[in-house]
Amino acid sequence: MKLLAADRPIANLMRGREIGSNLVLSADVCVVGSGPGGAIAAARLAAAGARVILLEEGGSFTRKADFHMQEAEAYPKLYQDHGNRATDDLSITILQGRGVGGGTLVNWTTCFRTPEATLALWRERHGLSDFTAERFGPHWDEVEKRLNVHVVDAAEVNDNNAVLMEGAKKLGIGTELLRRNVVSCLQTGACGMGCPTNAKRGMALTYLPDAAERGARVYADCRAVRLVLDARKERVTAVEAEVLDPATDRPTGRRVTVSAARFVVAGGAINSPALLLRSGLPDPHGRVGKRTFLHPVVATIALFDRRIDPYYGAPQSVASHAFIERPGRTGFFLEVPPLHPMLASLALSGFGAAHREGMKLLSRTNAVIALLRDGFLPDDEGGTVSLREGGKRLSIRYPLGETHAEAMREAMKVSARIQLAAGAREVRTLHKDPVVVRGERDLRFIDERPFGPNLLGVFTAHQMGGCAAGADPKASVVDGNLRHHHLANLWVFDGSVFPTSLGVNPQLSILGIVAASAERMIATG
Repeated sequence: MKLLAADRPIANLMRGREIGSNLVLSADVCVVGSGPGGAIAAARLAAAGARVILLEEGGSFTRKADFHMQEAEAYPKLYQDHGNRATDDLSITILQGRGVGGGTLVNWTTCFRTPEATLALWRERHGLSDFTAERFGPHWDEVEKRLNVHVVDAAEVNDNNAVLMEGAKKLGIGTELLRRNVVSCLQTGACGMGCPTNAKRGMALTYLPDAAERGARVYADCRAVRLVLDARKERVTAVEAEVLDPATDRPTGRRVTVSAARFVVAGGAINSPALLLRSGLPDPHGRVGKRTFLHPVVATIALFDRRIDPYYGAPQSVASHAFIERPGRTGFFLEVPPLHPMLASLALSGFGAAHREGMKLLSRTNAVIALLRDGFLPDDEGGTVSLREGGKRLSIRYPLGETHAEAMREAMKVSARIQLAAGAREVRTLHKDPVVVRGERDLRFIDERPFGPNLLGVFTAHQMGGCAAGADPKASVVDGNLRHHHLANLWVFDGSVFPTSLGVNPQLSILGIVAASAERMIATG
C-alpha cells in the first residue's frame, strides 16, 4: 500500500532494546505518557522551541507491519495488564490501551467534542470558569483537521451498527451518525487491534511525528517509577524510569533519569494518579486517585436470523444520546461494539457446550452497549485509584450502587427494545444467569434480577478522573490550567483531570482541552 504523506516514522525514537546502559538526560520539559494528552502537549511545546523528552511505558508499534488483526496477539501487546486490567473485586473489566500513541492505538475512532452540558457542570460545580466551547473550539478545529475527523457516510454503516439505527428509528428514538478520525479507511474492523492499514489518525502518525520533527525525543519501553522532589517538596526535579524488555515486558535493570525545568504527567486516568501516589507528592487533602469515573458499560446481546457479521466494517458509526439527560438519575448513551471472537467470548454467557453453541452463532449476533454518564449526580464520587503491596500494585475500586443499578436496568430494557424492533429473534443480558427477552412482556425480568458485583458483566473502555481539575485545592488536584495545586512546575495533561465523566467518548476532549492548556503553559514561560 502506498503510504500517505502523513505516514512517516517518529524521528528520535529509542526502544527499550536499544538502551544498553543507564541514561541520565536533561530537557526543558519531560512528558510522561504518549497518548492524546502527552502527544499533543509534546507537539505544542516542541513547536514553541522547548527541548522535550517523552517517556512511554509501552512499546512502539507504529507501522502497519506490527498489526496483524489477531486478538490473541493484540490484547497482550497493546493493552494495560495484557488486557486483563480490572477493578479489585473483578466486577468491572477495564480495556485501556498501552504503547506509543497510548489509547489512540486501539481507539475505535469515535470522535466527540465535550458536550456543553458537561462543560457547564464543570464551570458551575467545580469552578472551572473558562472551560468553554469558545476557548477550546479553535483547538478542536485544528485537531479535527489534523486527524481528518469527519462524519461517516450512511453507506459506511455496517449491519451491526444498523441494528441500533433501524431499531431506534422504529421506536422514535433519536440517533446520529458518528465522526471518525480516519483517512482512506478500508474498514477491516480491526481498530481495536491497531490499524493494519495506517488509516487511523492516531498519535503515532500525527502529533508524535510532529513533535519529533521539532526535536522531541521519544523513549519507548520506559516506565516512569517516580517523580523526584526537591528538599522542600516545592518542585519536581527529575523523573526516574525503568527500562522494560520489549520481549518480556519485564525490567532490564537499566534506568533512565530525566531532569527538566517542567514536567507533564499524561499516563491516563489510572496510571497518572498511581505515579503521583508512588512519588509521595504533596496531597494534603487526599484528592489524588479520588473521583475516578469509568463510564460503566452494560450490554445486551441479540440473536438475528440474518447475518450481522459484527466483526467487519467500521466498529462504531451510530450512537444515541436520547437518554443522557435523566433529571435526578444517571444518564446513559448507546453505541455498538465490534464483536471479534475473543472479545465476544468474554461477553457471551455460558460454559462448555452452551458457550460453544453461542459462539457458533456469532455471525448472526449483535450487541448494543449502554455507557453510564457517572459523576453528574451530587453524591456520585465515582471510584478510587490507590496503591497496595507497598506501591508495587494498583488498587482500583469502583462501588456500584442503586443509582447505577437503576440506570443499567433501564438501559438494558431500552437496548433490548431497540434490538427487537430491528428484528432480533431474542435478546440476552450479561447477567450471570442471563435474562432472555423475546418480547415486551419479558422485560420485567430485568427488573427482578438481583444486582451486585459479578452478578452482571460490566466493562469500561473510558477511564477519567483521579487527578481532577478544580478551583478549590481541597477538592481537586490541578487547577483550571491543569497545573498541580502544590507543585509549580508540574502539569497533568490527560483524562485524569476531568472532574466527572463526559457523556461521550473522551479522545477528542483530551486533545482539545490539553492543547489549550499547553498553550497557557507555554505562555507562562
